[in-house]
Amino acid sequence: MSNRLGNVMKIAILGATSQIARDLIVSFSTADDKHLHLFARRPDEVAKWLVSVGLSGRYPVDEFSEFASHEYDAVINFVGVGNPAQAITMGNSIFDITLRFDELVLNYLQTHPACRYLFLSSGAAYGSSFNEPVTRNTSAVVAINDLAPHEWYGVAKLHAECRHRAHPELPIIDIRVFNYFSHTQDLSARFLITDILRAIRDKTVLKTSADYIVRDFLHPSDFYKLVSALLSASVTNIAVDCYSRAPIDKPNLLAAMQEKFGLHYEIAEATPSVNATGGKSYYYSLNTRAANFGYQPSLTSLQCVLLESEKALNTI
Repeated sequence: MSNRLGNVMKIAILGATSQIARDLIVSFSTADDKHLHLFARRPDEVAKWLVSVGLSGRYPVDEFSEFASHEYDAVINFVGVGNPAQAITMGNSIFDITLRFDELVLNYLQTHPACRYLFLSSGAAYGSSFNEPVTRNTSAVVAINDLAPHEWYGVAKLHAECRHRAHPELPIIDIRVFNYFSHTQDLSARFLITDILRAIRDKTVLKTSADYIVRDFLHPSDFYKLVSALLSASVTNIAVDCYSRAPIDKPNLLAAMQEKFGLHYEIAEATPSVNATGGKSYYYSLNTRAANFGYQPSLTSLQCVLLESEKALNTI
């Protein structure tokens, strides 16, 4: 039985304190056919954030203990980490946290089998070696006899995806996020793009390695388009990869940020970095399965970075 009120879809957002969740909530706020119920370990923090973005009282906010007592048409699970340093701090607890909240939703689906479940997975589920971009035929590689701490995050996501495929009767879609960027990003996080923005903000010289890497930055508007397409598509049990219109390599990214924002940078022999999920030269996907659901990205990675960087720097 549908839990809709008229044509309004009721959606539970788990992990509403995460950056990507908050961006999606703001995007959803422009849609009259979606009603959100937000859940977090720190609901007061979410309520204060809603006030700060002009959405005070717009959506109910609760602790996770209240989740099972309500009815939804869809659940989107953002619980996890979005920051390499945070992943290191969490250590092996990432397994327990991922499992706990995934089981919370899976148990709910047992009594509400028509409810859709979108799970925020990661490109790291493929493993930690990205010597080339992944495709639909790429296999996940796990160093089972020598599993390192930087692989725990990806294995936790892979484990969740395996649980989901083991329930083909349930409407579950795993969304593998590779790189996502918006002006709401915490600039203290240790990503290449945040290192770049701090250097621009502080008028310092960015010291970066000569390593050649390629990234695919997804814009909040394209992530919203993807989620909306998946929510309105025919029910299925599958995983999709996120992608923009085109990825960007490090040399062209640095040159563009230099031209647009006056970035000063130097190529160094070795620089300190945080590789919480392993080094990835070509961390993006050529698997465009999401197009089967009607998803068509509007922006390239470079367009995303330039648009959102300008907003972030103007805010500063």
